[in-house]
Amino acid sequence: GTGGAGGSSGLKVQYRTADTAGTDNQIKPVVSIVNTGSTAVPLSELKVRYWYTNEGGVAQTSNCDYAAVNCANVTRAFVAVSPVRTNADTYLEVAFGVAAGSIAASSNSGDVQLRLNKNDWTNYTESNDYSYDVTKVSLADWNKVTLYRNNVLVWGTEP
Repeated sequence: GTGGAGGSSGLKVQYRTADTAGTDNQIKPVVSIVNTGSTAVPLSELKVRYWYTNEGGVAQTSNCDYAAVNCANVTRAFVAVSPVRTNADTYLEVAFGVAAGSIAASSNSGDVQLRLNKNDWTNYTESNDYSYDVTKVSLADWNKVTLYRNNVLVWGTEP
């Protein structure tokens, strides 16, 4: 990794979980991208990755339940991690359309509330997921949800 990533970019991710059950059939991460810098950042240049384990490798569905920038402007893709990393065989990559606009200086994107499930509704074990933190029930800086600008890591540590 890039070591001090995030410090110089002025961008960081805050995270909370909307689901504190360690084992159930949905994962519900909420993220907000914070711009601590002095210039606006187009959301279309940014991607967020939430890293976790998909036990059984079952096909999945993702939903955006709410986004301050409008869920219509939020795209989501599941990516299998190869080779598998510790506590992560999959990530959900969240990206933004041009219509999402920019994050103003000293501002944030607002909440993006996400929800994932396996298509057969079997359970996940979230307690072993790299990006999951049961203690974060309100937004807080979290370096295990990674952020990329123009496909370069600018915040967080990959597993």
